Amino acid sequence: MRKVISINRKWAFAKESVVPSSMPEKWNFVNLPHTWNAIDGQDGGNDYYRGTCCYIRELDREELPEADRYYLEICGANSSADVYVNGKKLAHHDGGYSTWRVDITDEIGVKNLIAITVDNSPNEEVYPQMADFTFYGGLYRNVNIIAVSNSHFDLDYYGAPGIKVTPCVDGVNAKVEVEVFVTGEMEAQTLVYTVKDAEGKTIAETSKDVSVKNVTLDINNVHLWNGRKDPYLYTAEVNLVAGDDVLDNVSTRFGCRSFEIDPEKGFILNGESYPLRGVSRHQDRWGIGNALLPEHHEEDIDLIMEVGATTIRLAHYQHDQYFYDLCDEKGLVIWAEIPYISKHMPGGRENTISQMKELITQNYNHPSIIVWGLSNEISMAGSDEDLLENHRILNDLCHEMDKTRLTTIAVVSMCSTDDPYIQIPDVVSHNHYFGWYGGDTSMNGPWFDNFHAKFPHIPVGMSEYGCEALDWHTSNPVQGDYTEEYQAYYHEELIKQLFTRPYIWATHVWNMFDFGADARAEGGENGQNHKGLVTFDRKYKKDSFYAYKAWLSDEPFVHICGKRYVDRAEDVTKVTVYSNLPEVELFANGESLGKKSSDEHFFYFDVPVSAETKLVAVAGEYSDESSIRRVETFNEAYRLKEKGAVLNWFDITEREGYFSLNDKMSEVISAPEGMAFFGQIMKNLMTSGGGAESMMAGFEMTEDMMKMLGGFTVLRLTSLLGAANIKFTKEQLLELNAQLNQIKKPE
Repeated sequence: MRKVISINRKWAFAKESVVPSSMPEKWNFVNLPHTWNAIDGQDGGNDYYRGTCCYIRELDREELPEADRYYLEICGANSSADVYVNGKKLAHHDGGYSTWRVDITDEIGVKNLIAITVDNSPNEEVYPQMADFTFYGGLYRNVNIIAVSNSHFDLDYYGAPGIKVTPCVDGVNAKVEVEVFVTGEMEAQTLVYTVKDAEGKTIAETSKDVSVKNVTLDINNVHLWNGRKDPYLYTAEVNLVAGDDVLDNVSTRFGCRSFEIDPEKGFILNGESYPLRGVSRHQDRWGIGNALLPEHHEEDIDLIMEVGATTIRLAHYQHDQYFYDLCDEKGLVIWAEIPYISKHMPGGRENTISQMKELITQNYNHPSIIVWGLSNEISMAGSDEDLLENHRILNDLCHEMDKTRLTTIAVVSMCSTDDPYIQIPDVVSHNHYFGWYGGDTSMNGPWFDNFHAKFPHIPVGMSEYGCEALDWHTSNPVQGDYTEEYQAYYHEELIKQLFTRPYIWATHVWNMFDFGADARAEGGENGQNHKGLVTFDRKYKKDSFYAYKAWLSDEPFVHICGKRYVDRAEDVTKVTVYSNLPEVELFANGESLGKKSSDEHFFYFDVPVSAETKLVAVAGEYSDESSIRRVETFNEAYRLKEKGAVLNWFDITEREGYFSLNDKMSEVISAPEGMAFFGQIMKNLMTSGGGAESMMAGFEMTEDMMKMLGGFTVLRLTSLLGAANIKFTKEQLLELNAQLNQIKKPE
């Protein structure tokens, strides 16, 4: 009978690439899961260690149960790894997010030295290599020994579980196809197939000769897996039997459901409309990196459930099996994808294929998954025939391996809607940041209307949207200020535009949680992307979290925004309240400021500010409290100060009636002299070899693109050009500002 033995404890670790012949005396000892980038991968500078490190563990034969064969199971090693047993190299694996196994039976002696070298250094063959997140190195998931008999369910094929369950709903019943994969089978062995309900009661069973590896079992009066409403799970179990002995056993939970994605009606689950409104999730945490424990996954799923999401995009790679299990249990509908992202690498095709095979074989049985993601923003530099062929191969592979699910891609805004790669998958989604990276919030809904009118047969979704917020505050939020107030405003606007368009098949906020991106230098805290609805440490839910809860959750609540924005320098201030109840009353120091009703769940009050003002919001039997106080001058602790910025906005000289670096590009180019000024800058950049030409390569400068760029202030545009290695000194920026100070604004 199969036994799984954890060997997570006491690995010797060092940043060494050469495997020693014996247990080293001076290396550090770590327990798994472990990453070597938990600190330097989150502190900014894009200087985290990327190279080869070595893990070594002694393993005595007596630690293991008696068995015919032993497999080493590695559930996540980022991003390439080699396995050695007693000095002999047994395997190499490329791809940092999936499970893989190595048969170590023939090399095991009485005393054994297991070594795993893990390498997250840059290369041109293993994805990802360019993306807005940290590529944490390490053995960051569990490592096990699996002990089995010679006859066992297959452990060698792409880390798959050895059992594949395909339920098909047929009216009030269901037919469940159960397929298993057996290695080393012998005559007189049988396979016992069983289906159990959620209470563990056997509802279908059959026994077949070991040669019959595919059977169909019937479930009468099937209990459907129905999303968050009722995530009912069955269990399929198969025993490999010889006489009275069970040689091996595999089991998996599954759900019976049907779905479709309609270009007009959106997502339909079990024949009924089921709007997919949710979030994306990265798998890392502050001070921990990606070496998560079960309690971290559980806290994440609980927060996502609290916000009311019905879907998660698990970006941008295969996540931990435990998290997919939680999604099954909670009824969350999942987009699963491989890290084919940002930069197409001609040498990486085989890696996209192997990672997709691992993703599908290891996750086929999860009822929560409904689409396989082929790529994310891969057309960032335009598409060519090699990229298109890579997508066609992946798309065909998904349909060949899984005839029950659809394929999708996440398309970057700058990609032309006429690009042929948009036509490859079954459904598409777009990553739009109008209102943050240029443009303004009002552009989002109309963009989808235009796409829907042009391609009425293609289901379209919103795979990323969001803006950054830290502990900065203002009563006059503007795009690019990184305040919690602007983030709340942005999401209010996006919610109203996206959730009222039923043809949008899914929406995924970028992101549920702040996450590590060591190359980032934005918002005053380097090394992170702060677009999360919840902080990186999961300690604080930003106001925008409650905006979604007001629209998506059935749990009654009321929330006063701006709890971290206490000091107010105005006599009357705006206070926003979110609630999923129809009416809110706000009290200031016990005095009612009136009742407000809103179908949009957002309630706005003008509040007189005294020295100390206690606010109480009441909605039905629910209430929330906060405090504000009057100050004479704005509290500078609330104002963004970028760490290491060449120039902050408040260092810029502004001349009344004239432009400055703090004005939006759209405003500057509205004046003829401003247009000439901008044109000259772009000409200089294009001829200086600074990278602007390559940055624009492949992008069609459409009217929408111009609108998007127009939403940036000139200063913010110069800082973002740093991604194309175009750097401005303080002196150059001040000279540009002096020139803008001479250009008069139109009347």
